[in-house]
Amino acid sequence: MMMTDDLDILLSDRFRRSVAANLRRDPIRIALDRNLPHAALVASQVKYLRRAESKLPSWYAAHCVIPPLAFEQASSEATAARKEYSGELAIDLTCGLGVDAFWLSKRFGRVIALERDAALAAIARENFLRLGATNIEVVDTSAEEFLSLGNLRADLVYADPDRRDPGGKKMVRLEDCSPDILALLPDIEKIAPRLVVKLSPLFDVDEVFRIFGPAASAEVVSLDGECKEVIADVRLGPPPAAASESKPMIRAVAIGLGEAEYALDIVANEPNEPNCEEISTFYRWLVVPDVALQKARLARRRLTERGIRIDSDNGYGFATEKPEGIMGKVLEIETMEPFDPKELKRRLRTSGIKNIDILKRDFPLSAADIARQLGIREGGTTRIAFTRAANKLWQITLKSPAEAGS
Repeated sequence: MMMTDDLDILLSDRFRRSVAANLRRDPIRIALDRNLPHAALVASQVKYLRRAESKLPSWYAAHCVIPPLAFEQASSEATAARKEYSGELAIDLTCGLGVDAFWLSKRFGRVIALERDAALAAIARENFLRLGATNIEVVDTSAEEFLSLGNLRADLVYADPDRRDPGGKKMVRLEDCSPDILALLPDIEKIAPRLVVKLSPLFDVDEVFRIFGPAASAEVVSLDGECKEVIADVRLGPPPAAASESKPMIRAVAIGLGEAEYALDIVANEPNEPNCEEISTFYRWLVVPDVALQKARLARRRLTERGIRIDSDNGYGFATEKPEGIMGKVLEIETMEPFDPKELKRRLRTSGIKNIDILKRDFPLSAADIARQLGIREGGTTRIAFTRAANKLWQITLKSPAEAGS
């Protein structure tokens, strides 16, 4: 975080104009500019504002103040914008840079955002003014202190706990994060019927239901093929009268590609045995399910519904006709053969290929082990996928994008 001593400078109109005037300059040159007041601070703001152009376009457009650590820990606007909760009042227990609070404010009449760091709270207030988000109240306090008062009623409590310990080590378990949401559950239940918690991208969806029980639903969100967050959406208080409204759900959301949602009981009843039917070597298309489907354990169900063969949630799908509208990538197959490292090594050597782009899912060897067995290095334009299907190991040579488009 930026030093509290610099706060008055960072929030001043003069400093804001200086950042705007230097926005297209090299931050290193800015930092070395002896004629520029507060050159190091200006350089830092220019650096992070330019990084915010894609991650936080609203913050970039409004020339907001961006503390480096808060920026690194913040949600992207793409993931925050798709949260569709609504109501009169939402309470964000962990404001930080305020990205989630900002997007909640577009669907709630009012948002109370808590921030225990006084300097970061002041920056959030200033940024919300620059963003025109006048219905957000930033309160300088901890979640523990605020909830202990228990003197208001909200429609939603939202939390994105700090997942780093004092030494900077990343934490995954919910009880190790700050604030400890599990310890605060009794107080949260007193003021709201719904709790939404953003969890680590490494968090196992099964843990959502183990921790919160059947009152929870889980959501996995990805962007550009990378898992960005796991969300626990928890209903608090007595269960609804209608059983249909109380079913826990699992949802996979691949931003820009689509989403899939199923009731937990349906997913749990899916057979886990691999498909042992003989696999055709005439499949023309390899389907790479998006990581959101994979992590939510919905890949097999979703692709099977589309008529695509897939043996496990961790594997690839296979199709004879090119599928459209898939949550994932579709790659054209050149050859598909049982895994034979000796023969493949000989073939690559004969062809003078020293580097291959290794793709693998549900395969017992690491990419480094595969490269070692084949006597090649990772990388290059030749793409070969390695996987397990029908209880056999396969090597699948893929056409290059130019060949696939021809």
